[in-house]
This record gives sequence, structure tokens and C-alpha cells, in this order.
Amino acid sequence: MPFVSAILVAAGRSQRMGFDKLLVELAGRPVLMHSLDRFEQCPAISEIVLVLHPERRDHVRAAIERAGAYAKLRQIVDGGSERHLSVWAGLQAIQDAADLVAVHDAARPLVSSDTIGFAIAAAADAGAVALAVPVVETLKRAGKGNVVTGSVNRQDLWAMQTPQVFRKDWLLAAYQAVLARGEAVTDEVSAVQALGYPVRLLENPDWNLKITFPRDLAVAEGLLRPVQNAIRSARENHYS
Repeated sequence: MPFVSAILVAAGRSQRMGFDKLLVELAGRPVLMHSLDRFEQCPAISEIVLVLHPERRDHVRAAIERAGAYAKLRQIVDGGSERHLSVWAGLQAIQDAADLVAVHDAARPLVSSDTIGFAIAAAADAGAVALAVPVVETLKRAGKGNVVTGSVNRQDLWAMQTPQVFRKDWLLAAYQAVLARGEAVTDEVSAVQALGYPVRLLENPDWNLKITFPRDLAVAEGLLRPVQNAIRSARENHYS
């Protein structure tokens, strides 16, 4: 099996949320901890590097201590002022033995361990894979005052998700080039594609909501509560 390093990116400021979305409770636990759990529980993951905003570090360390040991959590590092700098900080912390690197936004707490494993298996074959879903909504372009100026053809359009999984040498080369050019990228696919490496999209049939606005918490809560209750019930039945 390949050695797979996971980089969980949790260095943003939650500006659109108005409060720290990664530390807010979701089904009884901080959002970030749900994401961490999914990678810890995925058999294909060899190690986890958590990239945090410095102001969040003490709170997260306390939450991790309350939750118990995470055998795969190797390092917690400070992120940068922009997302690509945070991913680069994570890349500097992974082990040399890594064959593949999975980068995930910690604000996506609903991704399943099985889905992570599928993406890793696909990347081991293709070299670069990203979870995504086809765009199904009608898309409009708007100008000043949010007045509609035209339509956007949604054929062949996909909404990107994470994790995005890559050969380590491809991702390192891609980010070295990004830094050399002084550019900013919003996801790893953009960086890797700029060097000409092919990236395969893996359609995700499951919920993988990104917590961005307060309303997203209510949706995620409704999806997670039945799962949490089922786990609690199974444990109670096992030990009764």
C-alpha cells in the first residue's frame, strides 16, 4: 500500500461566517474534529498534518486532548495568510516516505472515510484525483447591482470538492512553481494542472457540504445526528 499523507487545512478566518466555523459545535463536537475523525478512521491514511491559524491552535489542542489520542496525527503547524501558503506549510511537514498527498478543507466535515479511501485508490492509479459533483443549477452572470447580464452554459462544468489527492512529487513541483511565480491558487488542481499534469475528477455521490454560511450548520447537523445516534446506540447495545 502507498504511504498517504493527509493535510487538513484549517487556517482560514471564517470571515463569511462571522464566527469561527471550525470550532462551533456540530452534533456535539467541533466541526474540525469531525473532519479529523474521518481521516483518522480511514485505513488508507498513513499520517495527518493539521494546518491551523495560530489564533485557533490552543482551542484545537484542547479539543484534541478531550477527544483522546489520534494515532495518525503527526504534526500541527501554523498556516499562512493565504490558502496556498497553508498547503505549502503542510507539505513541508509531511514525511519523506509519502507517495501520495490528500489535501482536505477541514470545513468539510461530512466526507466519509470510505470516500477518502476511494479517492486515494483512484489517485494511486491516475496520479491526481479530485472529488467533484456536476453542476446542476442554472448559472447566471451578473454585473453592477447584481443585474443579470447573461447565462453560463453548465455543460461539462463541475463543482470542486476535497479531498484532492496527488502524487507527492507532482504536488511539490506544482507548489514550487506557484511560489516561484508569486501567484495564488484556490485549490491544488489549479496548481497541478498548470504544470500539465492530468487530473481526474471523481464524482462524489455522498454529502460533502462545505460549512461556509450559518445555514450550512443546520443542514450538516441534520445529516450527522442520525449517524451519531446510530453509533451511540450500537455502543450501548454492545456493552449492555
